[in-house]
Amino acid sequence: MNDKSLSESWMNAARDEPVRNVLEAVYEYAAEAIAQRGPVCNASGKCCRFEEYGHRLYVTGLEAAYTVCQLTNEHPALTQSALQQAISDGGCPFQIDNLCAVHPLRPMGCRVYFCDPIAQGWQEDLSEKLLQQIRSLHTDNDIEYRYGEWRTMLGLFLD
Repeated sequence: MNDKSLSESWMNAARDEPVRNVLEAVYEYAAEAIAQRGPVCNASGKCCRFEEYGHRLYVTGLEAAYTVCQLTNEHPALTQSALQQAISDGGCPFQIDNLCAVHPLRPMGCRVYFCDPIAQGWQEDLSEKLLQQIRSLHTDNDIEYRYGEWRTMLGLFLD
């Protein structure tokens, strides 16, 4: 399947209410598990400045499609120029003034990543558990599974 067909199939899946409901349930489970741990987020924006802080954000195609198809006028548009600027700057195209402009729509990797040192051990285990649930969502719904770098995956949805 070529990238255009693949991105269209992910968008169709992300618009499908039962698929979307399961993905949102995984995100809700993540929120509850994270709340029990109580990591601190000081809104430094480090999590979105990938090159500067030496980490990468990886997502599934379905997660990227979910974010893209949920964008509204309240969120910044995903454009080729915004994506290229983010890549050039080493960060996320949705970071504005150290904050996530798509916070409710963000993928699993963003939801479980915290700069807080107390989060470093358990966040990896939680991430693996939740990623397995997302992978099962792909399998159960015959959605092709691909896991890739956030900005690269977002680029698949641009013409």
